[in-house]
Amino acid sequence: MVIKKIFDKVFDNEVHLAFLRFGRGQYKNKYLLEGKRQAKKWAIKTGFEYSNFLIRKCLEKIDKPVAIKGIIVSTLDLKDELEFEIKKVSNFQGVRKYVIDTEIEPLKILNLMDKYPKTFFALSFSGDNFVLKIKAKAPASGKPGKGDGKPVADFCSLKTDNKEIVDELFFGVGEFKDVSVRYAIDITDIVYPANMESLKPAEIRELAKRKGIISRIVDVDGVEKTSEAELVA
Repeated sequence: MVIKKIFDKVFDNEVHLAFLRFGRGQYKNKYLLEGKRQAKKWAIKTGFEYSNFLIRKCLEKIDKPVAIKGIIVSTLDLKDELEFEIKKVSNFQGVRKYVIDTEIEPLKILNLMDKYPKTFFALSFSGDNFVLKIKAKAPASGKPGKGDGKPVADFCSLKTDNKEIVDELFFGVGEFKDVSVRYAIDITDIVYPANMESLKPAEIRELAKRKGIISRIVDVDGVEKTSEAELVA
């Protein structure tokens, strides 16, 4: 999971891709999380940033075709790559939305996620021990200074008894009844590749790294704590 990797000082390609959309500036209330401990499971709500992570984690636990509903968002033409029924395709300013509502083998989605890591998946489905619901829409692009209002984690909803997912999302929190997490991202610098004069603009944008500080604000059962991690990705 991207945020956990940053706090573990792991800056791999997944982290790099997640921050390509950020320019210099301060971004409040990102990577929102809420969790409630219920009798035999957890009820979790998140911002859009966790969509691909949750889909992957849930699909990995399924070994048979599953009914999936939602959208796949990409700037690429994936029609020939999708090995399942497409209900509808829309294209607005180069952003394609593939609407699906059919039964799919989990591996077909997982392979797509591996092959096209910048593609956004907003899919809803359920299994023996979970129910995952994600809004079927493309996420809004964040801008510095936005998000000053009351933060609400309402893009993804997961009910599960899978403690592995809970521990990764709420890393370092421990046991809880109610927990909320939000992150403030301060991008202080863009580090461009040394050979940028020989690169195309698109290649420069793809290779440039973001530097800054990420603040993690955690409220566990009414007690708030803040921690920070450096970002270089």
